Amino acid sequence: MSLDAARSDSRPERLTAHEVRQRLQHERNSRLTQLKAIEKEGNDAPRELMIAQKMSIDRVLAEIDAAFERLDGGRYGLCQECGRPVPVERLEILPYARCCVGCQRRAV
Repeated sequence: MSLDAARSDSRPERLTAHEVRQRLQHERNSRLTQLKAIEKEGNDAPRELMIAQKMSIDRVLAEIDAAFERLDGGRYGLCQECGRPVPVERLEILPYARCCVGCQRRAV
């Protein structure tokens, strides 16, 4: 399965489903490692900081799971707001991105 994205001279025009799965799995593994590190800190860090860090990581893990669902449903790489392809460069940096940059800016 290939994913359409904006063309760039030095970047691939598309990412394969395999490449996307690898990137998403890498992101998931990185966040799980961060969670383990936070839990190891235990009482060394302020409780409020640990709670905020865990909540942030949990949100990203949920975004990653949603990206896997979009991939399985054939909707990965399409902006959830405007429906246009999300540029491949954005997906390489943030593989769980839901929106193109323009729609993301309008949402913030």
